[in-house]
Amino acid sequence: MAKDMELERKFARFGDGLSVADGTKIEGYASLFGTSDRGGDVVRKGAYAASLEALKRSGRSVKMLWQHDPAQPIGIWDEVREDARGLWVKGRLLTDVVKGREAAALIEAGAIDGLSIGYRTVRATKGDKGERLLQELDLWEVSLVTFPMLPSARVAAKEETPTDDLRDLAVVFDDARRELTPN
Repeated sequence: MAKDMELERKFARFGDGLSVADGTKIEGYASLFGTSDRGGDVVRKGAYAASLEALKRSGRSVKMLWQHDPAQPIGIWDEVREDARGLWVKGRLLTDVVKGREAAALIEAGAIDGLSIGYRTVRATKGDKGERLLQELDLWEVSLVTFPMLPSARVAAKEETPTDDLRDLAVVFDDARRELTPN
């Protein structure tokens, strides 16, 4: 696959506006604007607008996957939109699908607390600090994931907050995963 056609992924924990109802309905932020992730990328406000409009015109939708695996859809995103804060998603886990049931159980237990976007960069520039400013993205999917890329958005499904030690461990695992993932 050509470099400019590769699907990129950005991980983020559910935003602090996350809610989980009936073990199947989830909502929260998949991406936050203006916040540098661990890879040094910053998504700019409006980056998803053209993609979301194109999906709407074509009658297609953003897919909900398990850990970015296209063979494992686990639910439906009923609403995906930009607001002043970031990319907000609202959807349903499909409990008729084995992985959907597993995801619901893992979220309820607090074992899974991350969202990750799968996209292709359409337009980006370099910022003053060397960060990549993502100005336009072609959004393909939003996955439930174990390790997020954007540490500033957190799960609100459980009242407990992960300790700093667990956050540090997540960073180590995420760095190792990126090193082992072929380009």
